[in-house]
Amino acid sequence: MGMSDLLLIHGLTYDHRAWTPLRKHLDPGRRVLAVDLPGHGSSPRRDAYPLTDLIAAVHEQVTAAGLIEPVVVGHSAGAIIAGAYAARYPAAAVVNIDQMLLPGPFFAVVRTAEPQLRGPRWREFWERMLAGMGIESLPDDARKLVETATDPRQDLLLGYWDEILRETDEQIRENRLRELRAIASKGIPYHWVNASEPPTAYLRWLRSVLPQAEVTVVPGGHFPHIADPAAVAAML
Repeated sequence: MGMSDLLLIHGLTYDHRAWTPLRKHLDPGRRVLAVDLPGHGSSPRRDAYPLTDLIAAVHEQVTAAGLIEPVVVGHSAGAIIAGAYAARYPAAAVVNIDQMLLPGPFFAVVRTAEPQLRGPRWREFWERMLAGMGIESLPDDARKLVETATDPRQDLLLGYWDEILRETDEQIRENRLRELRAIASKGIPYHWVNASEPPTAYLRWLRSVLPQAEVTVVPGGHFPHIADPAAVAAML
C-alpha cells in the first residue's frame, strides 16, 4: 500500500494504546493517527453513540492531524467504523481486523442480554465476552496490554451496541451492504485480517460486493494486531 497515511481505530472499550505494539513495526517516517473514539481514552463521553456521529468525530481528528486519504485500519467494532468512514470520506484502503460484518449469533446474545446490560450486572456479560477472545493464550506483554488498555463502561456497551439492540438483522445487513457498495464504487481496496480461515459462504458474500477483497490469516484470537504486530505491520 506504499506510504499512505495510517488511521488506526481501536475496538470497543479500548483506546489508542492498543496500537502501541503495531506502531513499533511501522516506518518511522509514516504519518500515523491512532484515535480515541468518542467516550474512550481522552475523548469526551456523549449521551449517545450513533455510527454517523462516530465517523464524523473520527474525521474531525483526521482533518486536525492533516491526514490525506489514509489507510483506515479498524479492530473489532472499530472495523465497522472504519468501513463506514471509508464509505463516506476519502480513504486509500480499509483494513478490517477480526470483525465479521454480517449479523451472527453474537447479535442474538446481546439482544437477549439487554435487561442485564441495562442493570447492575452488566459487567458480568462483558467478562463473559472477554472469556471467548483468546486473551489467555497471548504472550505475557500482549495479554497485559489487552487487560489494561481498556475501560469497560455500561454507557459504552449500550451506546456502541445501539444498532444491534434497535435494528433488525435485515436492517443491519443492509447498512453494511450500503457501506461496502460505496467502498466498491470508489475503488477502495478492502483487506480482512482474521484469526482463522473465514467461512466459505461468508467470503463468497463479501466478494460478491467487493470482488477484490483480500483475506490474511494472522492467528492470535481476537487481537492479531497485538499477538503478532510484525505480521500486521508488514501487511500495511
